[in-house]
Amino acid sequence: MSTYPPIADYAMVGDTRSAALISRHGSIDWLCWPRFDSCSFFARILDRERGGFFEIQPAIAFEATRRYVDETNVLETTFTTADGVVRLTDLMPVMREEEKRHHVTPFRQLLRRVEGVEGEVPLIARFSPRPDYGRESPTLRSRVRGVVFCESGPDILHLRSDAELAINGSDAEARFTLRAGEQRWFALGFDARTPAVFGNVGDEAKVEVERTIAFWREWSSQLTYEGPYRDAVLRSALVLKLLTYAPSGAIVAAPTTSLPEKIGGVRNWDYRYCWLRDASFTVAALDDCGFEIEGAAFVGWLLYATRLTHPGLQMLYDVFGESRIAERELEHLAGYAGSKPVRRGNAAHDQFQLDVYGEVLGAVEEHLERGGVVAQDHEVPNDVRTLLRRLADTVVKRWREPDSGIWEKRSERRQHVHAKVMAWSALDSALRLVGPNAEWQRAKDEIHAIVLARGFDAKRNTFVSELDGDELDASLLYIARVGFLERDDPRISGTIDAIRAELGRDELIYRYELRTDDGLPPGEGAFLPCSFWLVEALAYAGRSDEARALFTKLLARGNDLGLFSEEIDVESGALLGNFPQALTHIGLMNAALCLSEEDKTRPKSRRTPRAQ
Repeated sequence: MSTYPPIADYAMVGDTRSAALISRHGSIDWLCWPRFDSCSFFARILDRERGGFFEIQPAIAFEATRRYVDETNVLETTFTTADGVVRLTDLMPVMREEEKRHHVTPFRQLLRRVEGVEGEVPLIARFSPRPDYGRESPTLRSRVRGVVFCESGPDILHLRSDAELAINGSDAEARFTLRAGEQRWFALGFDARTPAVFGNVGDEAKVEVERTIAFWREWSSQLTYEGPYRDAVLRSALVLKLLTYAPSGAIVAAPTTSLPEKIGGVRNWDYRYCWLRDASFTVAALDDCGFEIEGAAFVGWLLYATRLTHPGLQMLYDVFGESRIAERELEHLAGYAGSKPVRRGNAAHDQFQLDVYGEVLGAVEEHLERGGVVAQDHEVPNDVRTLLRRLADTVVKRWREPDSGIWEKRSERRQHVHAKVMAWSALDSALRLVGPNAEWQRAKDEIHAIVLARGFDAKRNTFVSELDGDELDASLLYIARVGFLERDDPRISGTIDAIRAELGRDELIYRYELRTDDGLPPGEGAFLPCSFWLVEALAYAGRSDEARALFTKLLARGNDLGLFSEEIDVESGALLGNFPQALTHIGLMNAALCLSEEDKTRPKSRRTPRAQ
């Protein structure tokens, strides 16, 4: 299993429709086209033998360093050998809608340029597509000189290059040597049910690279955050943009499926979908950093998706708001480092999670408080008011029920305190968004009283995971954020201290106690978003020095490109789980905003509790 690169060895490029993961050694080991949750063409990250890949690297021993071109999502990998240096540039071209009308391009495309920098370096390019998650090994063909075709049903993957490609069954290979100043191009394209359009190479491809760099730099220039940690905030924003499905505004949790929370374990989930639980965090991060267009698009998707299933809400949807996301096991794949099963789809979509009502209503309020365009003259449109009213009515009817909780436990439903707090938050937001409602107010007051009476352990001075329980849960850090209590309430500081003592390992935090029965075999890493929530909670509690020290340590936990996964092994520091993870980067952005001297008036964090 040691042949699998560490998860931290990967970088991501994309075009706001799909994304590719590229290893430090120049290998595309994960790519799904035409959208994030489509079947893969390359999946070597999940199976070194069957998955498929497309790599470009020196044919002799080398060392690799890499970076993103300043303020872009264009990746540069520099290979240094004993004989010379070459640089590999990877990107998915991005064009504005008006530009697309004047350029004929493949439906999806990835450009790779390798250029000589110093000396002379022999290189090898290997192209081994394996469509449908590695279930197909198609015979490659070359019907047009310089172009290799891979056909899978109505889909055509085609590779054009100015290097000579030799075909051997399901694989193609090019061997060539570059001297300083020389370069070779590889244009990988995808078309479905339409005539194939070949990607550009040479000078025409250079124009596409320059156009894409300009696009990303112009987008990055919208960043309004100028506080400490600006580079980390911008990189996180660029990650979120890559995880955005531009046609709908949806943001997927991660571009990957089944990267394990424990090596060899079974906690391997498909995260190529959109989680409602991330909603208010996402909107606050985007809007407060100046990316109002993306914030508005996400809220638009949120309202559309929830209309399809309201008054009931699912916890996750696909990028177009589809709610049927059946979970299946891809039994033929070995899994990352032997971690099985590999899953497609996510059965958690049909769980009842009470907290999502608070996230949806909170996201709408976050957006409107920041002047969001979903409002008309700062008024909530009638159709949105009707939706919010029905969601609040559902909370009133169902808040007493047990649920599966924020962590999607696959055990029996329980009376989770975090869920009750978020039900309170849903009604709190609804009363401001829609107006006074006696029934909502009564339910809100009752929830507050029950949480304080049965969800707080006075002897230990901490909130607990379940009503009348004694276990802890890092989601309780939300209490300060949603205004359930005043930020300086000693019960909040007590909860922070208890979570750090029981769930913490220095700056890292587990989601819940290891003894908790969640319906699965034990074993997972510390959950990185929880650590960033802890930074926020400490700052809200007036413990800024602690928060800053913690945040500085956390920044060092990302990979060399500033990318973070979902979890981390507390012993080795290895990144675990799907990668890169939107919720972690959202948490980073919000924590930095909270710590910034310029962000003292963020509405959600300064909200005064009502009617307590």
